[in-house]
Amino acid sequence: MLKLLGLCLLAGVLLAGMMFPVVGSLGLVSNRASDTVDSISADLVTTDPPLITTITDKDGAPIAYLYDQYRVLVPPEKISPTMKAALVSVEDRRFYEHQGVDWRGTLRAGLTNQVSGAVTQGASTLTQQYVKNYLVHVVARNNQVEAQKAQEQTIARKAREARISLQLERKLGKEEILARYLNVVPFGSTIYGIAAAAQAYFNTTPDALTVPQAAVLAGMVNSPSALNPEAYPEKALERRNQVIDKMVENDKLSKDAAEAAKKEPLGLATPVRTPPNGCVGAGPENGFFCSYVVTYLQRNGFSLEQLKTGGYTIQTTLDRTITSHAKAAAEAQVAKDTDGIANTMAVVRPGRERHEVLALVANRDYGLKADQFQTTYDLPSGVENKFGAGSVYKVFTAAAALEKGMGIENMMATPNSHVSRVFKGGAAKCPSTGEPDTRWYCLGNATSNYPPQMTLQQALQTSPNTGFVILEEQLGMDPVVDMASRLGMRETMATNIAGERPNPKAKEYGLRVSQTEFYKANGGNASFTLSPAPVSTLELANVAATVISGGMWCPPTPVGKVTDRNGKQVPVNEAPCEQVVAEGLANGLANGMSKDDQGQGTAAAAAKGVKWDRPMIGKTGTTEDYKSAAFIGATPDFAGAVQTFNDGTAPRGICVNGGPPRLCGEGDIYGGTVPARTWFDTMSKVHEGVPRRDLPPVDERYRKGGKEIQIPEVVGRNVNDATKILEEAGYKVTVSNRNSEQPKGTVVGQTPRGSALRGTVVTLLVSTGYVPPPAPTETTNTQNPPAPGDPQPPGNGRPTDPPQITLPTDPPGR
Repeated sequence: MLKLLGLCLLAGVLLAGMMFPVVGSLGLVSNRASDTVDSISADLVTTDPPLITTITDKDGAPIAYLYDQYRVLVPPEKISPTMKAALVSVEDRRFYEHQGVDWRGTLRAGLTNQVSGAVTQGASTLTQQYVKNYLVHVVARNNQVEAQKAQEQTIARKAREARISLQLERKLGKEEILARYLNVVPFGSTIYGIAAAAQAYFNTTPDALTVPQAAVLAGMVNSPSALNPEAYPEKALERRNQVIDKMVENDKLSKDAAEAAKKEPLGLATPVRTPPNGCVGAGPENGFFCSYVVTYLQRNGFSLEQLKTGGYTIQTTLDRTITSHAKAAAEAQVAKDTDGIANTMAVVRPGRERHEVLALVANRDYGLKADQFQTTYDLPSGVENKFGAGSVYKVFTAAAALEKGMGIENMMATPNSHVSRVFKGGAAKCPSTGEPDTRWYCLGNATSNYPPQMTLQQALQTSPNTGFVILEEQLGMDPVVDMASRLGMRETMATNIAGERPNPKAKEYGLRVSQTEFYKANGGNASFTLSPAPVSTLELANVAATVISGGMWCPPTPVGKVTDRNGKQVPVNEAPCEQVVAEGLANGLANGMSKDDQGQGTAAAAAKGVKWDRPMIGKTGTTEDYKSAAFIGATPDFAGAVQTFNDGTAPRGICVNGGPPRLCGEGDIYGGTVPARTWFDTMSKVHEGVPRRDLPPVDERYRKGGKEIQIPEVVGRNVNDATKILEEAGYKVTVSNRNSEQPKGTVVGQTPRGSALRGTVVTLLVSTGYVPPPAPTETTNTQNPPAPGDPQPPGNGRPTDPPQITLPTDPPGR
């Protein structure tokens, strides 16, 4: 009785299915059901399945692939007739006769299954199978519940498939349906579609498949795992020969051709392979660049799901030649298997419309094999140097000073030591202020060989610590910290002092807020100009690009263009370029930074090592504990940055003298050693054949300083009047007495004179009104004093030449 009822129900469903095209418009099905069917049918016609995304270098050569399902779509004419014949013969021999549903076969299978009480026969047409596969592998690929519903053995599901198939047959031709089916079905765990299967299993294309190859693939479609020819060759061979026999039965192949085909081996590709999925596939040299491409596109509107399924072609700005030079230079300075030391480099092309990233490398290889010193951390592009860039950040202090009115030839104080304003934390050697966890910030230069003052250009060349901290105090922290972001450290300054996203729940203040907020808080943290916090190598390179591009900041883009699966260009929501400082200021700063490779410049030795002779800008940096060092530099053609830093779990100082780079106790690395050598090694090769270009000229305003920083001339005035004039102009005043015949209280000298930032201390030399007589002195050889022109005895007279000041190559903090 139950079987009879089942047969009646089946007959009713089949009748409804057959009548659906006629009665659907008469309202015999619910609107909701009809809408659902129409919606799915429309999706099947208009929506393409997930496709593989290809990432290429600047010339269009692939470097990596992203996908969830390895699939490449092909049109009907690109699929061999042999493949179509094999599939139709084994899956739906009446495919070209029915209108989407094989009613005769369905009734026969339904009756047989009802009588037997088990599903022993199937009757789904290729069109119906396409519907099911589309729902499972496209619509519900990330939804296990919906995927199961699309495969459940129910009459309702079969009826829905039948109705959708009837609609599809009216909208699409047979060849289109067949091609869509072959483009959707799986042929293995990640292999989807006939083009991917042809490549993976036979290293060929779907239009060139032979009879044996086509029969293997046609035999897999219903059981891709159980009939995987690589895992189960005997089963696959048996199934292949069954398909060939079906082709003979269906008059698609002669008996002789079939027998010959069955004698051939499987002929699988050795090994069977799919394209490597993800940026690991870009290899040890290009993987870091690929990773940055994915990160950059995600920041600019693309989801990872889109990138893995959209079938995009992403043409990047990667220059393989420059990348190879940079990679070789990074490894030449620090071997890839060096424990705990990463050497990273980024190269950017300057410009006023785009800043294209050309290379992102490290001495480490990109990959998953940690025991071989591989990593997938974004060492050259992320905020991965957790120890800072040292005195490279003096560039931001200098830029802020120029904006306030200073010129590169203006003098600045560079005393041997200095005690700065209070800040949280502080070195243990500095005294407490009496406030909780707060000390004074006391610092000195690496040696006592610096003169007490020098021009801003000389300071950028030789890098005295005290001078730039004093500049910070005169400027205030806000403009200096903001300048870092303006010139390019945007992602860096948005992280906390651990180089991560701020965590509002963290106990430590520096972890709860961004670096920008941290360095501005509590009246300012004067250590900022010596950069003790995490830094991105790529953003440092982009800072150099901004300076050499006349103050035009552009996002460091790795993307040339993105096209969709149809070849149409897709806009990328990149940030627009910004004129972040005046062009004259940028040109003045560039010239201020133009001496680092010369004379007593901190990178002069590295430049000399490659016989560098091009105009350039540069700045070195070393952190106080020698756990990292950096160098940034640029010519009008290329900008780049190098950071050498600890990347291990037990960071210590880095030693480079007396052997290869290694972790040690004290440390002796400087920005002028490994980082600068890596930069000059790379750039000397990159610039081969590139015409020499000069730096832009400097406006007088940024050479001599602006009127707003002209110190009032007060010599000859009464000390009280002079003090008032200077203080009203924004300067601080100290007084020193000097014996002079001028009236008592008269200013007889001031230092500095000319130009200086507001807040600078001006020392007034004030007359005592009295000149004491000279003290008696003992003389020698009074009987025979030397005649004019005779050689002077030792100790008398002035030396022929003034003593030369010898500055260190690159002291700590540079």
